[in-house]
Amino acid sequence: MGDILTGAGDDRKAVKLPIPGKRNILITSALPYVNNVPHLGNIIGCVLSADVFARYCRLREYNTIYVCGTDEYGTATETKALEENCTPKEICDKYHAIHRDVYKWFNISFDEFGRTSTPQQTEVCQAIFKKLLENNWLSENTMQQLYCDTCSKFLADRLVEGSCPTPGCNYDSARGDQCEKCGKLLNPTELINPRCKVCATSPRIRDTDHLFLELPLLEGKLREYISTMSVAGSWSQNAIHATNAWLKEGLRQRCITRDLKWGVPVPLEKYKEKVFYVWFDAPIGYVSITNCYTQEWEKWWKNPENVELYQFMGKDNVPFHTVMFPSTLIGTGENWTMMKTISVTEYLNYEAGKFSKSKGIGVFGNDAKDTNIPVEVWRYYLLTNRPEVSDTLFTWADLQAKLNSELLNNLGNFINRVLSFVAKDPGYNSIVPDAPGAESHPLTKALAEKVGNCVDQYVEAMEKVKLKQGLKIAMSISGEGNAYLQESQFWKLYKEDQPSCSIVMKTSVGLVYLLACLLEPFMPSFSVEVLKQLSLPLQLSLSDEKGDIVKAKTPWDFVPAGHKIGTPVPLFKELKDEEVEFFRNKFAGSQADRADRAVKEEAEAKKITEKLKNTKISDKSGKKERPAKSSGEPKTKAAAVEQEVTISRLDIRVGVIKEVQKHPDADSLYVEKIDVGEEQPRTVVSGLVKFIPLEEMQNRKVCVLCNLKPATMRGIKSQAMVLCASTSDHTKVELVEPPESAAIGERVTFPGFDGEPDDVLNPKKKVWETLQVDLHSDKDLVACYKDLPFTTSAGVCKVSSISDGSIR
Repeated sequence: MGDILTGAGDDRKAVKLPIPGKRNILITSALPYVNNVPHLGNIIGCVLSADVFARYCRLREYNTIYVCGTDEYGTATETKALEENCTPKEICDKYHAIHRDVYKWFNISFDEFGRTSTPQQTEVCQAIFKKLLENNWLSENTMQQLYCDTCSKFLADRLVEGSCPTPGCNYDSARGDQCEKCGKLLNPTELINPRCKVCATSPRIRDTDHLFLELPLLEGKLREYISTMSVAGSWSQNAIHATNAWLKEGLRQRCITRDLKWGVPVPLEKYKEKVFYVWFDAPIGYVSITNCYTQEWEKWWKNPENVELYQFMGKDNVPFHTVMFPSTLIGTGENWTMMKTISVTEYLNYEAGKFSKSKGIGVFGNDAKDTNIPVEVWRYYLLTNRPEVSDTLFTWADLQAKLNSELLNNLGNFINRVLSFVAKDPGYNSIVPDAPGAESHPLTKALAEKVGNCVDQYVEAMEKVKLKQGLKIAMSISGEGNAYLQESQFWKLYKEDQPSCSIVMKTSVGLVYLLACLLEPFMPSFSVEVLKQLSLPLQLSLSDEKGDIVKAKTPWDFVPAGHKIGTPVPLFKELKDEEVEFFRNKFAGSQADRADRAVKEEAEAKKITEKLKNTKISDKSGKKERPAKSSGEPKTKAAAVEQEVTISRLDIRVGVIKEVQKHPDADSLYVEKIDVGEEQPRTVVSGLVKFIPLEEMQNRKVCVLCNLKPATMRGIKSQAMVLCASTSDHTKVELVEPPESAAIGERVTFPGFDGEPDDVLNPKKKVWETLQVDLHSDKDLVACYKDLPFTTSAGVCKVSSISDGSIR
C-alpha cells in the first residue's frame, strides 16, 4: 500500500504515468524548508495530510502519485550555513537526510521525495523564466536595497530584522520579508531601525537592478482561473479568504531575483551574479521533483484534461500557490496542469504557546520517535486534531485521553474482543464460521444499514478532502461494532443459539476487515497489524469497479467462512499519568533550554562521580559506610551526592511467582504472590493478562523491582513490579527472566555500579523514570541497562524473543 519512501538511495517502485480513461491524481505538499528539523505542526500542516489523501486515492484505485521534497535554496540556508560554519550544500545534505528519516518513520508514502538543489530544478526553472521573458511578462527595475558595509554585501530579506511598520504591531524582530507577529508581507526597506542579522550593524540603502513578474498585467487571466477552479475544486474557506485578501489589496509587481549565491542562477549575462528568489523557484520544485521521478514528467504537469492536481499546505503558504505560482504558469502560455484543489491547515499550537522551529519550542519529528509511543498513535492524534478551520492545540493530556479512550477502549477493544473470541478453543478454534441467514437477522441487518451509510459518508468526506471528518466517521464504525457485540450478548449466544452467534462473529470479523480498510490512510501500520491478525494479504481496496463500497452493506461477506485467522494480540497500550507527566517535563521550554538542562545535568553528574571515586561505599559486612562530613561542609553538597541518579539505586531482585490469579475487578490484570527472599511473599499487580497466559505465569522466575512506592491498583496494593520487555509498538510483551539456578532474593547487579539501593524510591525525584529509558533487551536477547547486562551469581538475565525491546 505504498509504505516505502522512494527517492535517492531507496527502493523504487514502478513509475506511474497518467492512464487515459482513469482518474489520474497528482498530489503535492508544501516543500518543507531544509534548514531545521520539522515539528509536529509542520508534519500535520502538509506532508501527513497529503499522505492521508494519497493513501485514500490509492485505496480507491485511482492512478495517484504524491511528490514532495526539501526546499533548499535561499537566504535561510545561507544563514544556517554561516551559523554552522559549513557550506549551504552541506547544510542541505544534513537536513534533507533528517527530513527523509522523520517522514519515513511517520510512514509518509511519497512516490518521490526529492530536493530543489538539483540540475532538473535549474533546467525547469530557467525554461519557465525564458518563456515569461519571451512573452513580455517580466520587467526590469532598480530597487533600493539594504547593503551591509561590514559584511560587504546586499542583505537578503531574511538577513534583516527590525521593527514592523504596520500600525499597532510594533513587533521588534520582524524579518525583511514578513512579520511573524501580524503576518504582513514586507520589503526590507520598510522596516523601522533595521539591523543586519549577521553583524547587527545598521545597513544603508543602495541601488541594485532586479527582474519583476508583472502580476498586475496577468490579473485578468489569474482571476478567471481562481473563480473557476475555486468552485470546481471546492477550495477550503481559509484558502479563498487568503487569496481574496491579496487580490483586494491589489496585485503588485513581484521581484523574482535576489543578490545571493545559493540558488538557481538567472540565465542572463547582466544578472549572472544573481539567483532566483526562493518563492519564485520553490513551487517549481514540484515540477522538477516529478522530473526526477520520471523523464516523462510533462504527462503529469502539462496534461490538464487528464490530471487533477491537489496541493496541501499551511495557511502562510496560500498566496504563493493561488496567486504567484498560477500566474507564473499562466504567463508561460503553455498548457499546464493547474491546481484543482487546495487543502489548507491553520496552526497547531503546543501546550501553552506556538510551535516554533526558530525557537525550538514543541515536539519535533525525531522527538516523537524517541517517546516510544507508536507511530499510529501519533498519526491518529495529529489527524483528529488537524487544524482545518481554526488553530488547534497539542497537549499531552489530550493525546493520553484520545489514545486511552478512542484507540484502546473503543477501536482496540472491539477488534480484540472479536478476534479473541473467534480464536478460542473450545470455540471457533480460529476458523471464521459460516453465517447463513445473516441478511434476515434483525440486529445484523440494522447494523449493516448503519455501516453502509457510514461508508457512503466516509467516501463523500474524503473526496472533499475533509480528512478529520472521514476519520471520525470511520472510528464511529468501531463504536457501532462494540454496541452490536454488547446487544447481541454473543457470549450467551454461543451456548444458547450457535447459528445466531456465528452470524454475529462472521459479521464482526467483516467489520474488523472494513476498519482496517477505512483506517489505512490514517494509520497504515495499524492496518498492517490487523490484516496480520486476520491472516489476510496486505492488499486493501475500496474500488468502485470491484464493488467494494457495496460490500460494506453486507459486512458478513468480507471474510469467507472457513478462513483461519492469525493470533490476536492487543493493538494499543495505555498511556499512564506518570508517563504523560514525564513527557510534559521532558519537552518543556525550548530545545535550547533542554540542551542547557542536559549539559548542566551532565556536568553535575561528572562532579559527583569525581567526588564518589574516593568514597568507600560499603564494608564487607554489607553495611553502608558514609564518609565523615566536616561540620563546616555546606548541606547543598551532601544533597548533590544524594541526588545522583545511578542504576545502583534500584533494588531489583530475583523472585519466583508462587501464586497467580486474575484480578477480581480488572480483566487485564494479574495478582501474583512473589517470593523475593523475604519472610512473606509480596503481592504484585501486573497488566499481563493480554500478553502471557495464566498457566505460563505459574512458578516462573522473574526480575522484580522491589523499592518502588507501593501503589493501589483497582483496590489491591501492589508492593513491587515485575520487569518485562516490550516491542516498540507494544504488541508483544515478555518477562525478563533470571537464570534457572539464580538464588531467590539475590540482587540483580550491573558491572561497575556497587552502591546500595534506596529503601523506597521517591516518586517526586523520578529516579525510576530517568533510569527506565536506558533499560532494554539487546540483539542477543540479554536484558541491559545501557550496555551493561542484568547480572546474577548464575549469569545474565534474558528475554525469550524480543530484541531491542524496551524494559519496564
